[in-house]
Amino acid sequence: MIHLFIDTNVYLTFYHFSDDALEELKKLAVAINKKDIKLYLTDQVIDEFNRNREAKIADALNRFKGQLLPSQFPNICRAYEEYNTMRNHLEGFRIAKASLLEKLRSDIETKDLGADKIISDIFSVAEKLDEPDEIINTAVDRVNHGNPPGKPGSYGDAINWLVLMKKIPKGKDLYLVTDDEDYISRLDSNKLCDYLKTEWEKEKESSVYVYRKLSEFFRDKYPEIKLASELEKQLAIDAFVNSPNFEGTHIAIKNLSKYSDFTNSAVNEIALAAVKNPQIYWIKEDPDVERFVNQIFEGREDIINPDIVNEYHEVYGSVEEEESEEDDVPF
Repeated sequence: MIHLFIDTNVYLTFYHFSDDALEELKKLAVAINKKDIKLYLTDQVIDEFNRNREAKIADALNRFKGQLLPSQFPNICRAYEEYNTMRNHLEGFRIAKASLLEKLRSDIETKDLGADKIISDIFSVAEKLDEPDEIINTAVDRVNHGNPPGKPGSYGDAINWLVLMKKIPKGKDLYLVTDDEDYISRLDSNKLCDYLKTEWEKEKESSVYVYRKLSEFFRDKYPEIKLASELEKQLAIDAFVNSPNFEGTHIAIKNLSKYSDFTNSAVNEIALAAVKNPQIYWIKEDPDVERFVNQIFEGREDIINPDIVNEYHEVYGSVEEEESEEDDVPF
């Protein structure tokens, strides 16, 4: 399981101009619900998010409103066909922009923006970390002594860091998504600053991996996944492949059964697990297991590794053989 902490500034980018689309948040929600990621959340993050959401939206709207298209053209343009085309498109743009701003105003007020819905769901399933008074006092003292993260008079980052230091299990790596320079190395913008790195490694005997955007985290940990639906499918495949017991196999098959389209690579991954994982083939006669495994192999034997196909016939073919032996009653 991945232990993940996302700084407030990353959540707020989904209300502003950013390269990251809402699909990144949707992938995060899928991974949390599938228990592939444990997301940590603090009161500090929640308070900072609620304090800054409105200002972030206001700045984004002001910039959007200020983006102007030409309203006048030189007379020399009027004789050309492209002039009328541009005028028509500009008028359509102005009408659409006014309509969009009206809808935005309504959804902002009711907190019904796309980001609002997903972040609310994510916050509800994240693991909430307490912030005891001793941690807050230590954070204040830490920042006042000039130690990162944080700046004089701003203690939020230090509180988050100390809470994570206390709560993340020893020996477990932390994946940190932040664009706050207080965390970042001055020598390598993709690494933790040396002070925090040394402190974490000494205390936790593990590492911290830093990402500046949520999309960078997903590109690193799930490089082939583009959409949340693809991530959900891949996590279902992983659960089947790594099934630790019979119950896990049945649950994984139930989740996988809603998909019919698999890449050749995924088919081979599932097929290999079917013949190699004893928590699957030991219950090969269970109706759901037999049906699902047969569906994976039938009609796909030309794209599955021949060795896996041969093993499938040896392992799962025995069911038919046993049935035929029972039918052959000697007289």
